[in-house]
Amino acid sequence: MMYRIKPAITVIPLVYKRLISNLFEKPSCSGPSRIRHKNSTRNDSLVKDIGKRCRCISSSSIMKLHENTQLKKRPRRKLEDEVGKLENGYLPVTAFATAEEYELERLLIALRNQNLYEPKLFLSSEDNDPNVLHVTAKYKVDNESRDVYFFRQGTVVLWNCTDLENNNILRFLKQFEQDAYDESTVLEESETMLYNSSESTAKLKNNSFYVSKNEDADLEKYTFSNAMSLSVKLGIWEACLERYIESMAYVTDNLKKGTRLKISRPVMLRKTGELFALRHLINLSSDLLDVPDFYWDREQLEPLYQQTCAYFSINRRTRVMNEKLNHCVELADLISSNLNEKHHVRLEWMIIILIMVEVGFEILHYADKFL
Repeated sequence: MMYRIKPAITVIPLVYKRLISNLFEKPSCSGPSRIRHKNSTRNDSLVKDIGKRCRCISSSSIMKLHENTQLKKRPRRKLEDEVGKLENGYLPVTAFATAEEYELERLLIALRNQNLYEPKLFLSSEDNDPNVLHVTAKYKVDNESRDVYFFRQGTVVLWNCTDLENNNILRFLKQFEQDAYDESTVLEESETMLYNSSESTAKLKNNSFYVSKNEDADLEKYTFSNAMSLSVKLGIWEACLERYIESMAYVTDNLKKGTRLKISRPVMLRKTGELFALRHLINLSSDLLDVPDFYWDREQLEPLYQQTCAYFSINRRTRVMNEKLNHCVELADLISSNLNEKHHVRLEWMIIILIMVEVGFEILHYADKFL
């Protein structure tokens, strides 16, 4: 297994950087004029920035990164491959899971008022309950569009957006989040890929997305985004389970050593509730175990969705998560039964003591009567 090191793709022209910052801080202002520059110039700047960052990494920082970063879910692309692809016109696509849920209706109103992005359509299997909002940036930097897909389950996928724009969108999303996640966990579990246009049909090849140039390009981007959304959401749940296992380590040590369990029944009940809530999210409230209904009448997109899910190892990771959850539930049942047994023994001793006290009073009453 290898560790995941995110590519740093942050360079944009200074003028555009100020433009985006001002617009996000003042959403009511009028839109600026378009700013264009050649795609090759932008890619050269991206490559130079990656080279600078690589030279600035020290051995101590690499060791710290290995200690603090979770194990990779699949072999990571080589940085040299990414640099070579950037030189050939490839663009980034990044996915984040920031909360349990987004309020898409309020978000849509805020985006229209902000006047930075043009809402294109809601995507859903049910027309009366849309769960994905797709928007496109109004102000272009180059010929390639910048698309954002907001998923109701608290994930966002950004196509051809720089780190500055990503951060601005994440800050803007905070007011529409329900049960937001920890920021460090959000960044650690994010996913970054590269994509390019394809003269033929959409595909996933050589660790990159290829989107066709026909009218189905938006749906193809949505299909890739859907799989990436599931991957980052599953990464958040994996991190939650790891924290749960770490929080119960001292209890397993007590069981191993045969000492008194240093946990109360109410705390253990809450811990058991956390497990079942996580199991509910994975197996009942998500599409991890089945193909979404959206692809039932779009047969050309279903293989692409399944191929992308296989690339992110979603089925295997879900199976491993359920195996871990089963072991944690068994441990929780064992601890709960042990605590309940101690509680029952304590009640039995209280009853025995009360009976002995009553017998003692009867003896004293008998002695006082006949002596």
